[in-house]
Amino acid sequence: MIKKLQNKLHNEIPLTKMMGIKVQEYNEKELITTAPLNININDKGTAFGGSLATMTIISAWSLCWLITEELGLQSNNIVVIKNEHSYKKPVTKDIICFTTKPSVEEIEILKNKLLTKKSASIKIKSQIIEDGEICVDFIGYYVIKL
Repeated sequence: MIKKLQNKLHNEIPLTKMMGIKVQEYNEKELITTAPLNININDKGTAFGGSLATMTIISAWSLCWLITEELGLQSNNIVVIKNEHSYKKPVTKDIICFTTKPSVEEIEILKNKLLTKKSASIKIKSQIIEDGEICVDFIGYYVIKL
């Protein structure tokens, strides 16, 4: 499923290919994505804030897509409707984004709403972490429609 997601991102959202975003790992707890610093760098030699924001938004969107795939409810209509970023520390190395999978209960609520109303929203959290320290905190709200 990771390979299918990677292809989808690079083919349907060209910016992800230009940024070098890679889907590294997906398990029951999280989705891990990466991007190289050298093409996402700013004039200070650290990761560009726009790249960091894009990483978190795309990673959380990707997690929504993976969840709908797992539920057998494929959707091509997933959009971020609200988000908040906190930039705590500059990123000085390749970008690593950890996107937390919602609880089983939250996913079950999402599934039920999608099946009954054909639309649902879910909150997704991501963090960009470097050397064990949180550099960026992200909370996004996504709407999924069938």
